[in-house]
Amino acid sequence: MGDARTHVRRRRLVPWAVVGLWLAALVLVGPLAGKFSEVQQNRAVDYLPDSADSTQVARIQDELPGGESTDLVLVYHRDGGLTAADRQTAAAQVAEVEGAYDLTDTPRGVPSADGGTLMYPVSSTEPGQDEEARNAFVDGVRGIADGTGGLSVEVGGPGALGTDMGKVFETIDGTLLLATLGVVTVLLVLIYRSPFLWLVPLAVAGVAAALAMAAGYGMHELLDVTITGQSGGIMTVLVLGAGTDYALLLVSRYREELRRHERPYDAMRAALRGCGPAILASSGTVAAGLLCLLAADLNSSSGMGPVGMVGVLAALVAMTTLLPAILVLLGRRVFWPLIPAFGSAPKARRSLFAAMGTSAARRPAAVLAGGAALLGALALGTLNLSGDLKQEDSFTDRPESITAMETLAEEYPERSSSPLTVMAPTDRADAVLRKARTTEGVADATAGRSGAGWTEISVFATAAPETAGETRTIEALRDGLDDHGAHVGGLSAQQLDLADSESRDRKVIVPLVLAAVFVILVVLLRSLVAPLLLLAAVVAVWGAALGIGGLVFEPLLGFTGTDPGLGLLSFVFLVALGVDYGIFLMHRMREESLNGAEPEAAALTALRTTGGVIASAGVVLAATFAVLTTLPLVPLVELGFVIAVGVLLDTFLVRTYLVTTASVLLRRRMWWPGRLSRAAEPVPRERQPEPV
Repeated sequence: MGDARTHVRRRRLVPWAVVGLWLAALVLVGPLAGKFSEVQQNRAVDYLPDSADSTQVARIQDELPGGESTDLVLVYHRDGGLTAADRQTAAAQVAEVEGAYDLTDTPRGVPSADGGTLMYPVSSTEPGQDEEARNAFVDGVRGIADGTGGLSVEVGGPGALGTDMGKVFETIDGTLLLATLGVVTVLLVLIYRSPFLWLVPLAVAGVAAALAMAAGYGMHELLDVTITGQSGGIMTVLVLGAGTDYALLLVSRYREELRRHERPYDAMRAALRGCGPAILASSGTVAAGLLCLLAADLNSSSGMGPVGMVGVLAALVAMTTLLPAILVLLGRRVFWPLIPAFGSAPKARRSLFAAMGTSAARRPAAVLAGGAALLGALALGTLNLSGDLKQEDSFTDRPESITAMETLAEEYPERSSSPLTVMAPTDRADAVLRKARTTEGVADATAGRSGAGWTEISVFATAAPETAGETRTIEALRDGLDDHGAHVGGLSAQQLDLADSESRDRKVIVPLVLAAVFVILVVLLRSLVAPLLLLAAVVAVWGAALGIGGLVFEPLLGFTGTDPGLGLLSFVFLVALGVDYGIFLMHRMREESLNGAEPEAAALTALRTTGGVIASAGVVLAATFAVLTTLPLVPLVELGFVIAVGVLLDTFLVRTYLVTTASVLLRRRMWWPGRLSRAAEPVPRERQPEPV
């Protein structure tokens, strides 16, 4: 009797205690979560490894008198040619800028050959490294530089580009969070068909997002982890997408257990025992894949690994503790109007996935071959992917800094409008300057500030920024100046170093991710064949998703380049997230086989019982990543598109048809070399597992 009363008290107290602990945690982490956006770093140099030449230039610039400079170009243009009044207006406005700010030098106008454009390079060390001060400086100059009566005035240059990029990233967190919450809300209402139930996982996902942001801020402060606007946005998507997936699995199982158990507390315990291992393995796979990014050379990629990991783990902890506690406290009524009564049987209905699985099993070899051929054909679209994305093409809506860059490229074809920056030891500065001026592809070079043993030299290439010609000039400068101890940086050099680092990271990270995921699958499934099948499937999905991107990005969306990091990041996310659904399916398939089902029956039963939940989870995850396509940055649009398409391919083609038909064809060989592959009869077990 005493044990019964103790059990009743536990059922009442445990959920309240869990909710209380989470409320206390929110009070503690709330202020830290609010600081997450403050520590995001979005300069191009913040993405680069410390060993890159352009990073060394940026570091040395910080040590020069005045620190880092903010470089702008004021562009005055009139179709048909500038008038005398236009030149007077330009001179007066530039003089006003010089009077309002502490400039490193008096700006001098450079007219274009046809007389239609006049540009004034403007540089100031007054803002330093403070982002707010830099933005205020750029906005102040833009407020002074104003054109009327057909005279167009644009403020461009590296400083203006950085400000425009920063303003986009400032809006990402809030926009992305609201858009993702809206998408998830609509999908949960449709899936649960309840006016109340959708609120619970959505609220818990919001709590998980706050926890992840606080943890991300803590990692930056304690471990100096690089956090960018890109990694912060992706973390938000991961928390809401993965968290909602875990909620769908748990709630689906909880609904089943409520028909078998009278008390919600007991039903939730059974649900957690049943699907908990699969959720743990799923989140562990994603976390392991993301942690492989720590080996990346790029600071942005290596920082995204732990940032994404804490997002997944925050979703896991919230969905396996707070969500169950709230559901237990709310009881069965949270499912209204479709309340699962104790002892009732679920409404019988024809399963779409059962029909799909049965049709696939009739001719498994043909279905498998056809599906593989389709994925291979789609992967050929990667041949249509454009070259590396230029900074000027990184915005879907072109800001003023980009239009200024385009005007300069058209009006000054004989020289680049964006200088390369060479840092030379002061005692060798004259020799470096002479060498730079005689380097092929260099239009001009001028010496600037000196300090801390270094001299800054601005080098103007004859080729336009981020073209093959300018790349050759950068490489020639680095080869020719290496013996002088000089470093070559600047915006274009940074983009070149980014592309080189991305290429190196792909060669290192891809094998690491495959190895890490393979080991986890082997431990979970106790087989070598099944993990290899799942990995082959997700790699094929990745290739097909990239191929679809190649058919869409330039022909339909008009993108003129592909972000260098697209291949690596999409691979990490599609492999880690795609294997999740494979785990749910294969884990159930293995359980059915252990219970004595024949291979074909085990495969079809697993598809029938998990297909609906996997489909719902896949749609939610794809939709959350698709939200990235609404942002004004091409790299995020491309990444969101590829991952969303890949998740849908994985959910409705690979899991439903290809993995199922391969399992039917391989039969017990699927579980080689485990004992299940050798068993002619059902393997005896003391206790059969709960279904997932």
